[in-house]
Amino acid sequence: MKKLLQISLGIITSVGGFVETGQIATSSQAGAAYGFSLLWAVVLGTVCLIFLIEMSGRFAIASHHTVADGVRERFGSNYFILTLLIISIVNLLVLASEIGGVALALQFVSGVRFQWWALPVAFTVWLLLWKGTFGTIENGVAILGLVALSFVVGALVMDPPWAEVVKGFVPTLPNKDPIHYGFIAISILGAIISPFLFLFYSSGAIEEKWDGSFFTANRVIATIGMTFGAVISIAILVLAAIIYPPLGINDIEGYDQIAILTPALGKWGFYLFAASLGITCFGAALEASLAQAYMVAQGFGWNWSEDAKPRTDPAFALVYTGFLSVAVLLIAIGLDPLHLTIFSMAITALSLPFGVGPFLFLMNDRNFVGVHRNGWISNAAVLIIIGLSFVVALITIPLQIFGG
Repeated sequence: MKKLLQISLGIITSVGGFVETGQIATSSQAGAAYGFSLLWAVVLGTVCLIFLIEMSGRFAIASHHTVADGVRERFGSNYFILTLLIISIVNLLVLASEIGGVALALQFVSGVRFQWWALPVAFTVWLLLWKGTFGTIENGVAILGLVALSFVVGALVMDPPWAEVVKGFVPTLPNKDPIHYGFIAISILGAIISPFLFLFYSSGAIEEKWDGSFFTANRVIATIGMTFGAVISIAILVLAAIIYPPLGINDIEGYDQIAILTPALGKWGFYLFAASLGITCFGAALEASLAQAYMVAQGFGWNWSEDAKPRTDPAFALVYTGFLSVAVLLIAIGLDPLHLTIFSMAITALSLPFGVGPFLFLMNDRNFVGVHRNGWISNAAVLIIIGLSFVVALITIPLQIFGG
């Protein structure tokens, strides 16, 4: 029963890092501009993420180390510091985007500009981190995040042309604006394969004290959790592809345009969209803050645990406090959350080699994982993901400049 309940770790990882402002924004942009033709990017990113999440959990179970621990011990302090700096910049932008997503959801239902909600949102995230436990965050966000299934309901209500939807799962060259098409595809991959996801997941496995009996459960949890997120992301893209092109909209300029549940579910759709945006972004803000604190504390050998009182691991609490304090300023000064989100997803893609590369070595090191090292399928998957991540990194900046 305990192992079944731990599916919530996969769900919160999915809700808090897969279905959030980045995936909502990029999937909506993709559907508006290119119809169903970018569904393949969601599937590709999801398959890659399932492999990485499963490996991060297996690594934690077999080695009793988190991924951040393993990177520092296997590659040394210099490489870890470089990785930490790069991922910290990415996490900061992602966290600001998530705070902006929650603030915009509150703007939708209150009419008060999002800038005024930034500080209350950040304070609420901080308070839950300060007072809560990992279990409280894990189970609470997982349960509340089920509201995002309203996107799936909305897509079914709109009765999409299924033959066209199926075609979208096969990669094709666009018939217009290929540079922008590439930029959106890269942004989707960046929104899905975020390094903080597997940093959070491996830390969660240690927090939950997973032992050797969890290897099979870990595979199930990783697969179900990430598939849950993929289904919702696909539903968002399908909704956008149905709703926007007939209205002559092929470029989303603000989150107020992304209230895509309204045409499908009427007045309640508007509020369900606001709730889905707010809850998933709130979960992502919690996850990004914790992932950053985990990485810093584990890398420098400090005490760390969300279950511990802040006075027993003050440096850990100080990291997420300072991180939130900086991130909230980007939204409080009025930076557009949608533009910040799209930019941060592209930059996330740029960081992928540093987050993904170490897996090939860690998951084949007997000193860490013993007999639970990767087989040829997992190693082939990692090599493909590393190759993909380097290609993505090389073309991200040109696409950001010319296709964004």
